[in-house]
Formats: sequence, structure tokens, C-alpha cells
Amino acid sequence: MLYRSTRGDKKGISSAEAIVRGLSGDGGLYVPESFPSLSVDEIVRLTRVPYSKRAAFIMSLFMDDFSLEELEEYSSFAYGAKAGQGFDDGNAAPLHKINNNTRILELWHGPTCAFKDMALQVMPKLLTASLKKTGETREVCILVATSGDTGKAALEGFCDVQGTKIMVFYPRDGVSQVQKLQMISQRGSNVNVVAVEGNFDDAQTGVKEIFADEALRAELDATGVFLSSANSINWGRLVPQIAYYVSAYCDLLKNGDIMTGDRINFCVPTGNFGNILAAYYAGRMGLPINKLICASNRNDVLTQFINSGVYDKNRAFYATASPSMDILVSSNLERLLFELSGKDGSAVKSFMSALAVDGCYAISDSIRRELNNVFASGRCSEEDTLKTIKSAFAEYDYLFDTHTAVAYKVLRDYRKETGDDSISVVVSTASPFKFCEAVLEALCKPAGDCVSDIDNVGCVSNSGEFSGNVRGNVSGVGLIEVLSEKTGCKIPKPLTNLKGRGSRFNVSVAVSGMKEAVCDFVRGR
Repeated sequence: MLYRSTRGDKKGISSAEAIVRGLSGDGGLYVPESFPSLSVDEIVRLTRVPYSKRAAFIMSLFMDDFSLEELEEYSSFAYGAKAGQGFDDGNAAPLHKINNNTRILELWHGPTCAFKDMALQVMPKLLTASLKKTGETREVCILVATSGDTGKAALEGFCDVQGTKIMVFYPRDGVSQVQKLQMISQRGSNVNVVAVEGNFDDAQTGVKEIFADEALRAELDATGVFLSSANSINWGRLVPQIAYYVSAYCDLLKNGDIMTGDRINFCVPTGNFGNILAAYYAGRMGLPINKLICASNRNDVLTQFINSGVYDKNRAFYATASPSMDILVSSNLERLLFELSGKDGSAVKSFMSALAVDGCYAISDSIRRELNNVFASGRCSEEDTLKTIKSAFAEYDYLFDTHTAVAYKVLRDYRKETGDDSISVVVSTASPFKFCEAVLEALCKPAGDCVSDIDNVGCVSNSGEFSGNVRGNVSGVGLIEVLSEKTGCKIPKPLTNLKGRGSRFNVSVAVSGMKEAVCDFVRGR
């Protein structure tokens, strides 16, 4: 199978080449020239094998320059328990039953407690193998812009991987305290972390501009270094994510919750559109999907786009309790537009040019009809996010993180509006312990102010009520233990050793300083 750019370059390249390059030379993203077929018989067969083999098989359908044996080796390594640092559930992506027609797909059982582990634990294997397959001998410097979770997952995945360096940029005031500490305390001799004075879109734009800088590429090439990406713009990040949608369907089938061929819904909290795009690709392969429900927080540019056909980033940016969705420029939407426009690279290039110049673009009626055939959407306010966490804990004794709460609320709204009561899977993207401040605030409201300072904390009753006045000086990391004590939920092992962890990386730069920071890192300064 060959890959081409979303912006018109029709020259096909292998999956290994696409993974090594990360981004096309014309600024586009690599996409498969066609979609492989996933038959009903193959889905049934996959119900009988573990997650690692499911993932390897799905990847093999898209990556025929890798053998199935290679991919099974990488997948087994990625999704197994590695000296206590791997996945804490043998299924890697287990389903939790909330009620008769709702399941939670838990994608946070990996070493960084976020769904990005599902791709970034296997991607280093894919990249290093791709370097060999393409004959690349230069050292690769991986640049990452993160809204919170990608950064830590990429750092953990590429830590001390031979032949690689990795540099992560995160918005200085746009991640949770736990997310920040996970990144700035990262071990490894080949890693670097830098805060950006701005939001995620600023960091992402800065990274893209660095990739587009031909003079910089030539300068780095002279030193034996080239740039690549571990963001979802890289095909090596996206293809492993397709697997967990197929796996969720397999588990529903295996558990007798659905019959073969039954269509289900997925509700996905998303900002950069990569997670839900992977579900769309699974559907294009043949996975029986009814609707893909795109869940937005207060930064609802995607919901507005799906509802109106107009993408407009010219709006206020909000820092929310679900920071991984605080994004106004959704990079992976470009890949969807390519498919919905009939693989019209010139049309996609026109959309992206309009976005860069005017901050907005409008799709045609025909593309919009295709979009609405597959996608539904909704938004969740900050207040409703907290209310959903509290009500779900009271009703189901199940603790949502803020992003999962957004999706669950949007799914409920969708059902009320449409009457669609079919089996639906809410994609849970992070452990609630990564967002302790917001989760504790949700549980204690309206009894007291417990957002960030806690001293004398009350108790959580069986009804989910958090009572008592709260004051003191406990940091976001200290709140991990408070949240566990007051809810009875077990702290994920990767987060148990954060308290007292020292900071390695404390540099902060303006967007204009990102290029220099990259050069200094590559040169070993």
C-alpha cells in the first residue's frame, strides 16, 4: 500500500517512508491511497486473540512493507508489562459497562495514563524499523507539540531510543499540574521539554513552521540530523489508533452485547481530530459503525464545523478543565476533508490556504452531506463537565476524567435529540488522577471551595457528595492521594511516584524562540 499527500502530491511512497518523513514536503499529511477491507469473518476471528495480535493485524493491513511477524513483535512489546512500566490491564484497551447500552473504552492503562500510550508505545519500534527499511542513517530529532498528554507519552516511548532525540513543546499555562510534572521530570539522555508562552495552537503552529523551514533542514542535514514528528500528523501515530476501535467492537461481540454486523456508535472527545479520525478509518475498512459523535468542550470549533460546514478559528480561546481539547486548529481534519472531497488534493490545499490567510473556510454542500452522513457533534460547558463527573460517580460509582465527562454528556444529549438508543462506546482518554483539581471540584460542589487548596477535606458519601470546607496548601500532585482517599479509587501505578519528584526542565520561550531552542538542543547546548 502506498501513501500520498493530502495537498496534491500524487507520488506514492511506502508506509515506512511516510513514518520517517512525518509531514509531506508540500505541507500536507500522508494518507493511504486506498483502504483495506476488514471482513466480518476477520472481525470474528479477532475476538479470539489478545489485543496485541489484534493491533498487529490491523496495522499489517495498512503497512505491507512490514511483515505480520514484525508487527506482532512490536505490538507484544508495546502492550505488555515491561518491568512494571507497561500496561496494567492485559487487554490494554478494556471496556467498562456503565449501563445496558453504554460502554466506556478505557485507553489510559499505559505507562503515562493517557490514550496517547496506545500509539506512542509502539511508534518508536515502527520508526526505528522504518529508518532501517528506508536506508536512513542520520539521527532523527522528533519534535512534538502537546496539549498535555502526547508530550509525556512521546517522551516515555522514545526515552533513550538509540538514534533518536525528542523535544516536546507544551503551553506554559495550558496543562494540568500532573501533566506538567510528568513532562518536566522525564528521565532519559535524549529528551528535552520546553514551555511555550502561548496556547497549544501557538506551539503546534511553531512546530509546523520549523518543519517548513528549508534553511533549517539543510543546516541540520549537514550535521547528520533530520526532523520528524510524533504528533498525530505522523502516520505512525495514527495507524495504531485504528486498532482499538476494532478491538472494542470485538469485545462487544465476544461479550454477547451485540450480534455480528450490528452497528454501534462511538463518542470521542477530541480537539486535534486524530482520535476520531482513526474511528472513521476503521469504518472505511468495514467496521460496522452507525455514528461517530464528536464531543467538544468550550472550544467548540469542531462542533460548529460539523453543524454548519464552516471552519472558523477566529474566536476566543478558552483554557478549560479538559485541556487536551483546548485546540482551535485541528490538524487531522485535513485528512478527513481529503476523503470527503473525493481525494481532491487541490481542494484541500485551498481550504488550508484559506485557514492560514483568513482563519476560516467553508466546505461545499456535497462535502457537508458526506460529513453529516457519518458524524454528529455536540459541546459540553465547563459547568456541565463537572456536573457529569459528579452524577456519574453517584449513579455508577465510576470516576470520569474531564475529557471523558465531556463525551458522556454529549452522548446523552445526542440520544435525547435523535432517539438513537443503540449500543454506544464512550472513548475515555485519560485517568481522572491526571486532572485531580477539576475532578475534586466536581465532587465537592456546591459544598465548598476545593479547587486547588486543601487542608481539612470532607468525605465523599455513597451518593457522591463531597462535604466539608477545604483550605490549605496541597498541590495538584498532592491531590492524587486526596482523590484516592475520598473516592476509594486506586491510584494508577505510574502516578504513585510523582510526589517529590524533581524538575529537570524549566525553560520557557516565546513562539519566536522555538527554532533557536531546537537548534540548541540538536547542537547539545
